[in-house]
Amino acid sequence: MFTDEEIERYKRHLVLKEIGGDGQQRLKRARVLIVGAGGLGSPLLVYLAAAGVGTIGLVDDDTVSLDNLQRQIAHDTGAVGEPKTISAARLVHRLNPHVNVEPHQTRLDIDNALELIESYDLVADASDNFTTRYLLNDACYFAKVPLVFAALGPFDGQLTTFRAFETGSDGDPNPNYRCLFPEPPPAGTVAPCSETGILGAVAGVMGTLQAVEVLKELTGTGESLVGRLLLYDALATRFSTMQYAWDPENPLNGKAPKYTDLSHLRS
Repeated sequence: MFTDEEIERYKRHLVLKEIGGDGQQRLKRARVLIVGAGGLGSPLLVYLAAAGVGTIGLVDDDTVSLDNLQRQIAHDTGAVGEPKTISAARLVHRLNPHVNVEPHQTRLDIDNALELIESYDLVADASDNFTTRYLLNDACYFAKVPLVFAALGPFDGQLTTFRAFETGSDGDPNPNYRCLFPEPPPAGTVAPCSETGILGAVAGVMGTLQAVEVLKELTGTGESLVGRLLLYDALATRFSTMQYAWDPENPLNGKAPKYTDLSHLRS
């Protein structure tokens, strides 16, 4: 049940026929794990908290630095030097006291990934490195937890949803991240944000779109991005969508899977 204050807070959702009381209750019961409390994770966190997602887990082992503040809007100048999970949790508590925040001040790795993920209903990948992306992809598959993925470039972004543990309408398994990108790029070929730069507002666009997809998945509203990759080009002010499909040769959920746990990711 909702309190009178919650009804007032969420009334713009409650009058939406696609959300309504049932959808808002689903959000209140939901547990979402956000991996990365930076450029993507900041707007994602704000909109999920505002929407009334009941429990939000935050995984990040970094601290706030001054050069983060150009795009990482969950943090402010006073938080410089503070763990990002603590800074972000404070923002959530100010925005919506009905939301429970579970900060995980740690780096996601193969030893803790499954244990963390299995206690949530959905994972949002707001990370900034390929190691974490492949780990989340594989761990969410084994844990049977939906994964909403986003990534940023200097003036562009990508967004899709993975439910690779389920079967599509064609009878084939749904695709996973390895169907899109079979292997990570060679070390040193993709420069980090600290070298290439990024237009801060692009992170806001993509993190907000990621929040939309998370809310759709939680409430069962609209058309999922499973099998579709949304591409955003800020310089051309253009959105495009490409279809992608299950690769029967992929080692995770292909016809002859090579991976049965996360041990292949151990370096």
